[in-house]
Amino acid sequence: MMGWLERYLGVRPAPGATIATVVATAILIGLGTWQIERLAWKNALISERTSNFAAAPVALTGDDNAVEALAWRRVSVTGRFLHDRELFLAARSLRGNVGYHVLTPLQRDDGRVVLINRGWVGPPKKDPAARAAANPPGPVRISGIVTLGAKKAWLGPDNNPSTNTWLWVDLPAMGQHLGTKLLPVVVEADATPNPGGFPIGGQTRINLPNDHLGYALTWYALAVVLVVIWFAWHRRRARLALRDAASND
Repeated sequence: MMGWLERYLGVRPAPGATIATVVATAILIGLGTWQIERLAWKNALISERTSNFAAAPVALTGDDNAVEALAWRRVSVTGRFLHDRELFLAARSLRGNVGYHVLTPLQRDDGRVVLINRGWVGPPKKDPAARAAANPPGPVRISGIVTLGAKKAWLGPDNNPSTNTWLWVDLPAMGQHLGTKLLPVVVEADATPNPGGFPIGGQTRINLPNDHLGYALTWYALAVVLVVIWFAWHRRRARLALRDAASND
């Protein structure tokens, strides 16, 4: 290979620089290809969410498997709120205002419990007493979107059940904290106004960031740039060698 490069490209490859360039280029191309695969995965995920969201609303009934199959579907569920057992998702913003999402257990008519993300409140409205009008004691019917729990982000912060401070939705841990078995989904309430204005529902985010094509092109471009730098360095090295040889004659 070294001889081929010298014969057809007019450069004599330096072994160390060439090996390093080949390895680095292969890594960059691999990263670009990985991002293309991620692009296909993200497009399929967005398509699934969009089609499920566009489907007609259904009732949230059934066991764990039945409700998980309704991910990103619009649903309605009836039951009674357990207001004294609210959970709070911290560091949630609304138009630049930092606050919380209120997660309230709802006991369905069949006795099973599902978490309802009722929406956003600012710090002054975190105390349920400050929004008592929005906490009905009797049966309610909630419309919203079915979402699944989350996995902790790499290097992400931990939840703190002892202070009822949650930074991500960990349904098994939340169920343990509440002392009850939760259905493996969260229903995020729609934008139907609550009495008194809080919590503010309709906080579901259907759209997902999809920058994988840009990342892939960046990695591929870096691979091309690296090869160009390798070639330019060797051509300059060859010219300097010829100049030195000529000056010694």
